[in-house]
Amino acid sequence: MKKAVVLSSGGIDSTTVMAIALSEGYDVSAISYAYGQRHAFELQAAESVAEFFKIKNRIVLSIDLSRFGGSALTDTIDVPKSATNIIKSNGIPVTYVPARNAVFLSLALAWAEVLGAYDIFIGVNAIDYSGYPDCRPEFIQAFEQMANLATRAGVEGPDRFRIQAPLLHMSKAQIIQKGIALGVDYSLTHSCYDPSDTGLACDRCDSCILRRLGFEAAGVKDPTRYHR
Repeated sequence: MKKAVVLSSGGIDSTTVMAIALSEGYDVSAISYAYGQRHAFELQAAESVAEFFKIKNRIVLSIDLSRFGGSALTDTIDVPKSATNIIKSNGIPVTYVPARNAVFLSLALAWAEVLGAYDIFIGVNAIDYSGYPDCRPEFIQAFEQMANLATRAGVEGPDRFRIQAPLLHMSKAQIIQKGIALGVDYSLTHSCYDPSDTGLACDRCDSCILRRLGFEAAGVKDPTRYHR
């Protein structure tokens, strides 16, 4: 069975990507990151998702990006809230974590090389997203090229590394519809950047807005528990 490493954040996108990888017959290993983010609810969601899909090989790496700061997700900067528009229209938002996907993919690549997995799945999206530069197809293409230049497996191995981003050109509604077709339980997922102490979603941050509008456009009942 072909092997794959899937980056799992516990959100809609990474959960859908995991379902896609499994549906394509991959033996999936899941990697999540405790990176100094504002809360642990997304890691709890990732654990629930892994259990739902019966992923046996899963690790959580601790890398404290809050030591650097520079983001509303890893620093004391307030998370922007907007009930009417998506923040990406004003440029790259302060919820962007500097080089996060480059860091995450690099660590996933190292694990994939050890596992003998040449496919790395990531749930980046260049349509319904917050405008992060590390969610663009140019970044994915460049990282894939680097992966095959920077590793022994890429240089001497029997295959080439592939950075699989199957959601790259899909809307949030299309992503949700794809996941529903594959049997995903989205009530297990978490998206909010600034939840309550009990994990209720704020319904006003960028991520919450994209999530809610996605369910509405998909014609699927939103299972999210909001703090309203």
